[in-house]
Parts: sequence; structure tokens; C-alpha cells
Amino acid sequence: MPYLVDGHNLIPKVGLRLDSPDDELELVAILQDFARIKRQQVEVYFDGAPAGQAGSRKLGAVKAHFVRQGQTADNAIRARLNSMAKDAKNWTVVSSDREVQSAARANHAQFVSAEEFVKTLREARNSIPKSRVDEKKLSDAEVDEWLEIFRHGRKRLG
Repeated sequence: MPYLVDGHNLIPKVGLRLDSPDDELELVAILQDFARIKRQQVEVYFDGAPAGQAGSRKLGAVKAHFVRQGQTADNAIRARLNSMAKDAKNWTVVSSDREVQSAARANHAQFVSAEEFVKTLREARNSIPKSRVDEKKLSDAEVDEWLEIFRHGRKRLG
């Protein structure tokens, strides 16, 4: 299920600082990992974009919406849900803001709090299987056998 994320609401919950100059891009990087692992579409909304920097940008697997100053991410999320009409039911809204959750409910979208979504992010990150190389290292004898195969082909070994 794709996600609409209230970015500034989630930033402090993932351990980032709202006063950091790169907080938004750091969150986008976390969401890119999540989108890749879960193969989900993610849109994130940030308000307070300075003049000339407002707009939407595709950043890898994440579409980031930078809402201009004077507007709010909450209103942009609400407008996005309204524009989806019946398709909103297929989306999950991530926010702890009651008004945003109310807009999700009114549009029949699912919603989770930012705190709950942090658990989902951690579960996704922990679901990545370890590399087979890390699980089992080749012995010296196995390495020598493979080197021999590559040098001379399998026929000479058997």
C-alpha cells in the first residue's frame, strides 16, 4: 500500500532534528530505503519551502513535495487525498496530527501515527537478509578449488 507522509511530523520521531539544515533530505533517504525494501510508492510533504524552492521532486523512489511558505503540508496532504477520490482507500497516511488523520478517515484512507510508522521503518530495515558471503565464508581449500576450476576448467579436476 503506498504512503503519504507528513514529513515534519515524522522527522523528530526517526531521531532527526527539525533545526538541521538537511533534515528533509535525511528523511527522504530513510524513506528511499523503505520504498526500495518494501517496493512501495512513497510521497512525503514538507511545508515552509522558501521562495523558489517550492514544488515536487522525484528523489529516487520517493516523490517529495516542498510546500511553499504560507501553505501547510497538512493542507497539501488533504488536497492530495481529495484529488484521489475513491483511490484514497488504497493509501496509508503517516502522521500523528489529528487533523491529517481526520482527513485520511474522511477520504477512507488508512492512517498510522508517526510513532507507529517508525516501527514499520525499523522492521523493514531489519528484514534485509544478510549477504550469503557474510553467512558462510569459503575455506582455503574451497578457494583453491574454485581457482583451479577457473584456471583449467572442471574437466581436469574430475
